[in-house]
Amino acid sequence: MTTIEDVARLAGLSRTTVSRVINNHPYVSKGKKKQVLDAMDKLGYVPNSAARSLRNQRTGVIAVLIPRVMNPFFSQLIEILETAASEKDYQLIICQTQYSKKKELAYLNLLKTRQVDGVILTSMANEWKTIAPFLEYGPIILCNEYDEQASVPMVFIDQFEAGYSATKHLIEQGHERIAYCCGKYTSNVADAREEGFKKALAEANLPFLEEYAFRSAFQSADGKQVFYDIQEMIEKPTAIFTGSDELAAGIISEAKKKGWRIPEDLAVVGFDNQMITELMDPMITTIHQPLEEMGSKAIAVILEKIHTKNYSHKEIHQFYMNLIVRESTVARKLVSL
Repeated sequence: MTTIEDVARLAGLSRTTVSRVINNHPYVSKGKKKQVLDAMDKLGYVPNSAARSLRNQRTGVIAVLIPRVMNPFFSQLIEILETAASEKDYQLIICQTQYSKKKELAYLNLLKTRQVDGVILTSMANEWKTIAPFLEYGPIILCNEYDEQASVPMVFIDQFEAGYSATKHLIEQGHERIAYCCGKYTSNVADAREEGFKKALAEANLPFLEEYAFRSAFQSADGKQVFYDIQEMIEKPTAIFTGSDELAAGIISEAKKKGWRIPEDLAVVGFDNQMITELMDPMITTIHQPLEEMGSKAIAVILEKIHTKNYSHKEIHQFYMNLIVRESTVARKLVSL
């Protein structure tokens, strides 16, 4: 099997120089680069697909950073992104950050080392000022995430309006003690939803109670714990707006085990309109995000940036959300009317 030493020997150059050419190091002369490429062609040496991309400076790969692979929302988004990318002869690599700042920066280094052509951030653990320097090496766009400070394209729904609409719906059902449940690590998204939640309460002259805010909940198990926290309260909320259908399902399943009626004892709103919303009994009222359109737009935008090399340019691509009312907030006989 041909090795990098074989390439170096045929090219008459050092192994270090060959490595620099393969990794697209900026300080290699055109002459030496040609010697290495010619030697690689003669020997048929293709290291991790790098040789095929050296001449056009592209890898044909896009990195997608997501917080949790197991979250159904992000799994669905990945599938949509992959389909759209594949149609344009691009591949995706999926990078799970688990909301870790360190992991996020490590994956962004793939852009710096020219291992990917661009990065799609579906959530942000670091502040934008920490991420921005990576634009020197290639395009970054936000999909599902939003940051006012970011000077890149952003594809998202109005999270403020989503929080407002969900809470207003609960108020219209007669609820006055309404809890809020979301994962705080996705701070920009969560903050916008919480502000929408607070606005709806304020318009109805209802107080925002800090004890009704659960800000470290991400998955079904967290939802179950939220229910137990509510159960221990003296003055319990009668409704809750959650940050995901996964959370909502965890709350509902545990509440039913303890004999609570949904929505009579506790009304629950989810987020994302995942398949689980229609599989639960009762079916879950939720916020629908147009993922097909968002995913297709995200791929179209990042490919345009890859080809034009116009990396640092703020663009807003905002999509409409809508509230889907089901049985977890409105009694079954009323839903059917």
